[in-house]
Amino acid sequence: MASSVSAPPAAPATVPAKSKKPSQLNPSSGGKTRKTNTAPARPMRAATPARRGGKAASSASGPSWNPLQQLAAAALDAVEERLVAGVLERAHPLPRTADPAVQIAGNYAPVGECPPHPRGGAPLPVAGRVPACLDGVYVRNGANPLHAPRAGHHLFDGDGMLHAVRLRGGRAESYACRFTETARLRQERAIGRAVFPKAIGELHGHSGVARLFLFGARSLCGVLDASQGIGVANAGLVYHNNRLLAMSEDDLPYHVRVTADGDLETVGRYDFGGQLDSAMIAHPKLDPATGELFALSYNVVSKPYLKYFYFTADGRKSPDVEIPVGAPTMMHDFAVTENHAIIPDQQIVFKLQEMVLGGSPVVYDKNKTSRFGVLPKRATDASQLQWVEVPDCFCFHLWNAWEDEVTGEIVVIGSCMTPADAVFNESGDGEESFRSVLSEIRLDTRTGTSRRRAVLSDADQVNLEAGMVNRQLLGRKTRYAYLAIAEPWPKVSGFAKVDLEAGTVEKFIYGEGRYGGEPCFVPRPDAGAGAAEDDGYVLCYVHDEARGASEMLVVNARDMRAEAAVKLPGRVPYGLHGTFIGGKELQRQA
Repeated sequence: MASSVSAPPAAPATVPAKSKKPSQLNPSSGGKTRKTNTAPARPMRAATPARRGGKAASSASGPSWNPLQQLAAAALDAVEERLVAGVLERAHPLPRTADPAVQIAGNYAPVGECPPHPRGGAPLPVAGRVPACLDGVYVRNGANPLHAPRAGHHLFDGDGMLHAVRLRGGRAESYACRFTETARLRQERAIGRAVFPKAIGELHGHSGVARLFLFGARSLCGVLDASQGIGVANAGLVYHNNRLLAMSEDDLPYHVRVTADGDLETVGRYDFGGQLDSAMIAHPKLDPATGELFALSYNVVSKPYLKYFYFTADGRKSPDVEIPVGAPTMMHDFAVTENHAIIPDQQIVFKLQEMVLGGSPVVYDKNKTSRFGVLPKRATDASQLQWVEVPDCFCFHLWNAWEDEVTGEIVVIGSCMTPADAVFNESGDGEESFRSVLSEIRLDTRTGTSRRRAVLSDADQVNLEAGMVNRQLLGRKTRYAYLAIAEPWPKVSGFAKVDLEAGTVEKFIYGEGRYGGEPCFVPRPDAGAGAAEDDGYVLCYVHDEARGASEMLVVNARDMRAEAAVKLPGRVPYGLHGTFIGGKELQRQA
């Protein structure tokens, strides 16, 4: 059974604060999507405000190359322009999944940085009332390319940018957005254009092979420095051991500090005190009872293809556990229970040799049977790993898992996506064929069998992607999940509160022409022991495409009614994942 609530009419848009213009392929404040399949525009450089302490390098001075490196850079630029772009890429039209005119058009287009706003003590304007108990900062990550693409570009290829709203005492004190200062971003800012290869948008076919050779040659000549990582830190966020970590699975995390005035400062690439020497996926799991952080790392080139490890509450790393998989596998997310880690080995695999044959290295392997590995959470090796097959299942995200004390099964809640490679490769049926079905998967390690069912009835079925449960109960049985309504795909028209026990859904719809992203559930801080699981608030950014205005909604999670709409000083692009950090945690930041 489904019910729905719509957002109240938006108040008139506030006047956007003046800021420096970003580098945009299709600058638009009105959010109108350009659907032509034209070639990417020439690159433009984004003017980026300097950080306090001079942490953001000025692009005006240019890169510090010696004369030989300058010659090498010019020669390699000529090869890129004349051979790669002029010959190899010109002959092949871009698919929608790599076409910048699609991927970063409208409200997917990038914005420039915004320092904390407003200044002078006045809060942000609010329609309604911000609950006085909400004390902290809502931070959301997203992809925001600093420079216009020179070739193919996928949404996930953009540089990481964080958007933050500070709440305290019933007021919205400030809004700020900042790039996460990755090593990649700092180098490209100095050079003045995009130079590092884009993992999804560019690395396919013969031109992808050529761009890998260019990257290798630039690194060999010292034009680029890949020793400090090549990641974009644009996907996940987690707060662990007094540190906010921004993550993408192609690199180590980046430590970002929230300042007293609500600004965001990148501390640097974070290796947990020299303990982490490999990339970490964007969705590590924080155990709410112990403070431990559980994670995976995958390698698409060499063995071990997959490793599992964890960190204690005070940041000490466990030994790596090599997970035996036959080939490099897309491992965007996993789950933990109170006692186990649940590791999916699904049908999206990496086959770099496909580029030589003219294809994409991200492959949907229809001959592979998906399976889930069940491993004791604090295992020191893989000897107790048990695989359970779950045919025809691809979950890009897993929302929770727990042990069923009655049946002895492990219950996994995730969204099963079809086509499995919809995020990466173009489907012949386009948006019409996309489905993301919230599913309950039961794993029986005693028999090696599984069961899977849709949580919602056919009549209530809706595409659900991006969201969370009450994170105070992660790894334990939960009744509710708060998930984005991914319709019309890939936009988000609202969010759903799903009762996992009753199989019912309540919807909060943003309204005509209004779209958002992942809902972030925040337990009511003053609820006390024994509070109801849904006693809290849902926070989310919403953009009105007709008015060109963005706001942060605060919705009561119990009755699914809006309590406040915080008017933001500029456009907030559609993004990825977020988190809420309480005021007391902010005071303890490292």
